[in-house]
Amino acid sequence: MMNRARRIATALTLAGGLALVPHFASAQGSTTVHGQVLSGELKYGPDFTHFEYTNPNAPKGGSVALYSIGSFDTLNPFILKGRPAAGLGQLFQTLMSGSSDEPNAQYGQLASSVEVADDLSWVIYNLRPEARWHDGTPVTAEDVIFSLKALTTEGHPFYRNYWKNLSGAERLDDHRVKITFEGELNRELPYIAGQLTILSKAYYEINEFNETTFDPPMGSGPYKVSNIDPGKSITYERIKNHWSDDIPVNKGQNNFGTIRYDYYRDQTVALEAFKAHEYDFRSENSSKQWATGYDFPGLEQGRVVKELVRHQNPTGMQGFVFNTRRDMFKDSRVREALAYAFDFEWENKNLFYGQYTRTESYFSNSELASSGKPGALELEYLEPFRGQIPDEVFTKSYQAPHSDGSGNIRANLRIALRLLKDAGWVVRDGKLTNRTTGDTMSMEFLLVSPAFERIVSPYVANLEKLGVTASIRTVDTAQYQNRIDGFDFDVIVSTFSQSLSPGNEQRNFWGSYNVEENGSRNLIGVHDPVVDALIDKIIAAPDREHLIASTQALDRVLLWSHYVVPQWHIQSYRVAYWNRFGRPEISPKYSLGFNTWWIDPDKDAALERGETGESDN
Repeated sequence: MMNRARRIATALTLAGGLALVPHFASAQGSTTVHGQVLSGELKYGPDFTHFEYTNPNAPKGGSVALYSIGSFDTLNPFILKGRPAAGLGQLFQTLMSGSSDEPNAQYGQLASSVEVADDLSWVIYNLRPEARWHDGTPVTAEDVIFSLKALTTEGHPFYRNYWKNLSGAERLDDHRVKITFEGELNRELPYIAGQLTILSKAYYEINEFNETTFDPPMGSGPYKVSNIDPGKSITYERIKNHWSDDIPVNKGQNNFGTIRYDYYRDQTVALEAFKAHEYDFRSENSSKQWATGYDFPGLEQGRVVKELVRHQNPTGMQGFVFNTRRDMFKDSRVREALAYAFDFEWENKNLFYGQYTRTESYFSNSELASSGKPGALELEYLEPFRGQIPDEVFTKSYQAPHSDGSGNIRANLRIALRLLKDAGWVVRDGKLTNRTTGDTMSMEFLLVSPAFERIVSPYVANLEKLGVTASIRTVDTAQYQNRIDGFDFDVIVSTFSQSLSPGNEQRNFWGSYNVEENGSRNLIGVHDPVVDALIDKIIAAPDREHLIASTQALDRVLLWSHYVVPQWHIQSYRVAYWNRFGRPEISPKYSLGFNTWWIDPDKDAALERGETGESDN
């Protein structure tokens, strides 16, 4: 039977589908494994004790303070209503848990193993008998069944879309549950089923699932809520001798005794609070702040560490996002024209201190990004749609408009005016006017951070040279989220993060079926049968080669449709922290790994004394 399981695992790996590293063979037509990977081989065998980027002997305890921006009004992170507090994920666990030094690999968390059908039509999870809710009761198959139903029928649209092909769950016994799939073959479904967050059925029998609340929810994770100051702060306390402390995916992680999140009005106020050591750790998103904002005594004295931490993550797409539900943005020539008014090279030189690289793919910093002209396999995906997609997809490599960085972009503005004229827009009395309707083009950039105003302002000035009336409106987090959820915006800044194995999440980004569903991630309003078809091809890709080709094909169609004005990316985390932490010797490739850090007693004591606190990790 072991030889048969190995043959199955090898066949699936060679097919590029779900690679299964066998633990033992089980029922007819299935294989039981301790871990899953979407392509390649698992790094860790069935007897691994911890990830190599953790320290299994890391000390537990101490308090860490972190920060968040805005406010919160609920402890329910699973529904569209409300603004959930930061850090709530620490209360809950999933069936499987990802590895941060492998692309798209996961191992048992609430489940000790998973049995996968040879035809990928179902999975069976063997739950850990020792898994417990915070009240000490066991996690059971009934909880899995309840979670799947609640999240896919009443949960946030993201959950409903992501797990829409998980058709049902069946109890086999208290600690064994079967999840079945519907639709065409989807190599991702056995994998993404393991990412299901498990909720307590008993808790939600007496508490409303679809309501906001400040009552701490029941979880099975290593932390519980210990204190709430509504809208201002929330504190989590680590559960001593938690049932999952020593399972391999958790060993050496979740080391802080308490974690407090303090809320600040904006990033400027938050940075000043960091300098005063009101909180301990900061991930910096502003190039200006990184270059000029950390000149303070704590850093000069060595009491604060400021560093770039390299990573190998795909950087995805960040850009100015056009809401194509608005009539003025429905023509791709208009969207392309407006991109010519954005002068990245000038902004990178004058505002960003040269820290960024221009993004020219929705899958940037990965092999999934399109480049050059499409190859033979890509063309197999694209040719059926010739005439339905831009001709440039077949003949050119996408390149965002560029300049010499001098600030003089007259040539680009002339190109923009030609495109606008072709689309039926002309300048009359200094206003860009639609020849047919007589409407003038007026747009609002909706922002949530005042720090971004300096970045948008030069773009607005260039748009005005085209006759566009453009304005900037910065709102608080609550209003911003409400407007985004209801697609009540013209242009926003947003990021579409990607993994090394794209799949079902692409439907949420660009799928036409959720284009009008409030709260969906189809912010652009993409409603294109070609895009839908290419997403289906990605999901059904039989091997890695076809996955790459189909993803690159989708990338080209999205790029040449000019849905966004691409912005920039950086291939490092910019972090600053007060020098009181210990860290593992090995850093993960695909995350910062802050949950593997701990409070170093010697550094902490030295920091209290006003010293630098240097010591070995």
